[in-house]
Order: sequence, then C-alpha cells, then structure tokens
Amino acid sequence: MSAAKWNRKIHRLGAVIAALPLLVILTSGVILQLKGELDWIRPPTLEGTSGELSLPWARVLEIAQGVPEAEVSSWSDIERLDVRPINGMLKVRCKNRWEIQVDSASGIILSSTLRRSDWIESIHDGSWFHDSFKLWVFLPAGLILGCLWATGVYLWLLPHLFRRRRKIKA
Repeated sequence: MSAAKWNRKIHRLGAVIAALPLLVILTSGVILQLKGELDWIRPPTLEGTSGELSLPWARVLEIAQGVPEAEVSSWSDIERLDVRPINGMLKVRCKNRWEIQVDSASGIILSSTLRRSDWIESIHDGSWFHDSFKLWVFLPAGLILGCLWATGVYLWLLPHLFRRRRKIKA
C-alpha cells in the first residue's frame, strides 16, 4: 500500500475515533474563551472598600454560612479562598461551585452567585466524566488530532510535490 493511501486511511480512522471528544473539547474551549465576557460563566470580580484584610477567618466562615445557596457548614465545604488585596475583596469558593465575594474590610457580601467556569473546565479536560477519562479518552484524542494534522499536511502537500517534480523533469 502506498504512503498516500496509508495516510488517507489513518486520517479517516483518526477523524472518526477522535470526533466526539474533540467536539466536546472544542465546544467547551469556545465557551471558556468567553468567560471574561459573560457573567453567566464566571461572575465579575467586584471592588471592595479597602485593600486591607481586616476580617478574621472565623468571620469569613460565618459570612459563608449565612448564604443558604453556598451550603457551608464548616471549612470542609469551602474549596478555596481567593484574597484580592488590590480589589479590596476576597472570594469564598465553595465545593458546590457557589462563589461569595466579600469586602475584605467590612465583611459586606458584594456578590453571591454560581460559578460555572470550573465546571466547564472540568468538561473541557475530561475530568467531569471520570478522573481516568482525561487520560484514556481526551489525551488519546489530542494525540490523534496531532496525527490528523500531520497526515492532513502530508496529504495537502502531496499534489504540490508531484507538480514540482513534473516541472523539474520537464
């Protein structure tokens, strides 16, 4: 079998195998590109009154517990704290993807809303489906995409190379 036929077969088979994972990666990637533009994906970072963090951690936990949607009963329900001194605020990111933005000086809640960007990122990298899914499905799909690119370039160059050879021989 010639190299061109072999490349076409690899190209077709790879495209079929990788189509669905690559569609998921492509779609979620496009949505993630818009996370700074659409508040629905990621809430905008608001400004507090002071760049100083004067709230004790116990008070931050109380504030988070006061938001019913956040479902916080202890520190174990909080995924992370994101302190932004320049903005004078801190973000409490809960394990259920709820985000509470708090003024770091006064403790006033600036924003309390669902943060969808982390969920979309987990779909994008495949971990939303299962932890091993990203290594056994999305990684091979990415490698297949690399092969599709290489075989596609080869198949695209092939007619140009033939024309060049014909011109040299003539």
